[in-house]
Amino acid sequence: MAKRNRSKTEKRLLNLCSLALLCAMQIVFARFLVIPVGDSMRFSLSFIPVVIAARYFGIMGSMTVYGLGDFLGAIVFPTGGAFQIGFTITAAVAGLIYGIFLGKECEKPFRRLLAFDKRDIIRIVLSVLASQLVCSLFLNSFWLSFYYGAPFWVKFMTRIPQAGIMSVLQIVFMVLFLDKICSALRKARV
Repeated sequence: MAKRNRSKTEKRLLNLCSLALLCAMQIVFARFLVIPVGDSMRFSLSFIPVVIAARYFGIMGSMTVYGLGDFLGAIVFPTGGAFQIGFTITAAVAGLIYGIFLGKECEKPFRRLLAFDKRDIIRIVLSVLASQLVCSLFLNSFWLSFYYGAPFWVKFMTRIPQAGIMSVLQIVFMVLFLDKICSALRKARV
């Protein structure tokens, strides 16, 4: 199929629809495709649409997808208790971190796994570690302590295994599949 020139309005509409779709995916992944462990730990794939948004739309796109997805998900599909703005702030900060490290890199796709550039892997690892450390360990532990009165360091220590497992899951997923997803999306947006 031949590429055609799109007007600015068509491009903006396509971008808005893409962000809305990624936001909906984030809600589904965070609310329905989740494995709860205990009362404050959960394993989810909600990072996938956020990382894709970071690659295509940069910082604002990833912050929008994670922040708005968390907010709408908490309002439409509450999973235990009232809406807490702190967790939405944490989601937006995680989107910011992914956006900073991963940027709009789908324009220059990752090489195949065997020819992977070390800088790409370093950016992936740094984005995941920064997100897990800042958001999952510190901010979410703070919000759980603040909202529910649990001691901060107790929540922090109990969240370390979750952060470790999620770090490995996210790094492996991004290294193995992010290039393929970006390539498929690039072809679909002809």
